[in-house]
Amino acid sequence: MDRSVVITGIGVLSPIGIGKEAFWEGLKKGRAGFKNISLFDTSNFNVHIAGEIEFDPVEFLGKKGIRDLDRSTRLINSASKLAIDGSRLEITEENTHYTGVSIGTTFGSLHSIFQFDREGLLEGPRFVNPSHFPNTVINSPASQISIRFKIKGFNTTISTGFCSGLDAVYYASDFIKLKRADIILAGGVEELCEETFLGFYKLGYLSGNDGSDPICCPFDMRRNGIILSEGAVILIIEDEEHALNRGADILAKVMGYGNSFNLTGYKKNRYEGIGLKNAISIALKEASLMPEGIDYVCSCANSTKELDRMETEVIKGVFGEYANKIPVSSIKSMIGESFSASGALALTAAIGAIQRGFIPPTINYKERDNLCDLDYVPNEPRQRDINTVLVTSADPYGQNTAVVVGKYG
Repeated sequence: MDRSVVITGIGVLSPIGIGKEAFWEGLKKGRAGFKNISLFDTSNFNVHIAGEIEFDPVEFLGKKGIRDLDRSTRLINSASKLAIDGSRLEITEENTHYTGVSIGTTFGSLHSIFQFDREGLLEGPRFVNPSHFPNTVINSPASQISIRFKIKGFNTTISTGFCSGLDAVYYASDFIKLKRADIILAGGVEELCEETFLGFYKLGYLSGNDGSDPICCPFDMRRNGIILSEGAVILIIEDEEHALNRGADILAKVMGYGNSFNLTGYKKNRYEGIGLKNAISIALKEASLMPEGIDYVCSCANSTKELDRMETEVIKGVFGEYANKIPVSSIKSMIGESFSASGALALTAAIGAIQRGFIPPTINYKERDNLCDLDYVPNEPRQRDINTVLVTSADPYGQNTAVVVGKYG
């Protein structure tokens, strides 16, 4: 008999709130999390805002052992502390070998690599600070979770671009189904740093690159690029029987997963939707659901022309006549594009929709794009009982992921 996989805890740090309740409340109010960047100087650029998180890691972790940790590691360890405490999870010698860590991240080490290499180039390799070297490897955030919380089970870092957060969660789910773990801390993290900002600014991907006021308005005709963001999410993924035996509160169940790589990826300034369409179809099949069994689609649309239109076409292709009846919204209108963290943040929003009975809005929606003509829940949240949510993620280089989560019991 297959093991059922459930979610029993959430730790989240986002531009609109820290902790799941604050995050859900921010979504319900349609709060935008964008502010002037304080982490680095943007005076020489046209873009000055991002989804920057204000947080003090000492508040969550204490002072011991955090001085040499980079921002990504501080963010994800803080999220881990929130998730562990919220799920009333105790990691002991009896369960530590059956407890794992699965984290999605892509750019998390970029700033650390730059700073370490800069010191080596200016002062010479003999003068670098060796305590900073661990931050330069991509698996540092995941490893530091295991070190801090004394987790001795498997430890994995997933780097699949935009899809990393969702892929890390389902990698964890597979380990539980295969009886290789009972409890897994899974999620995603991405930090806001100057190097990432410069990369996307120089490529012209940021809204406001041309000197106009930046705006994040998925599916809206005015959309012209992303607003950069950061975030960290940890979900406690658990075997259902194990969760019941320890008296955990079950927030949602993981029902299905689909992944499909599109060989052409981002080609000729156009996303091709076949990969995402396959991923959604596989996820629905694994969840044993017909398209009309989905109550809400938590979209990956990020306010770029191509992605928003592609996802609209894919939803029409998968859901057929039902596509016009299903609400579709993008929380990136409120929290921006956080890459590897985005899927885990969307999954947290989906669980909030199930738990609190509301659909987050797509804010800043004013001008209709005739090629984006679905129900995008414009500007105001919608009260509705939600039993199943489809969460999507599509990477411009070909990776596509879909996850179905549902109400427990």
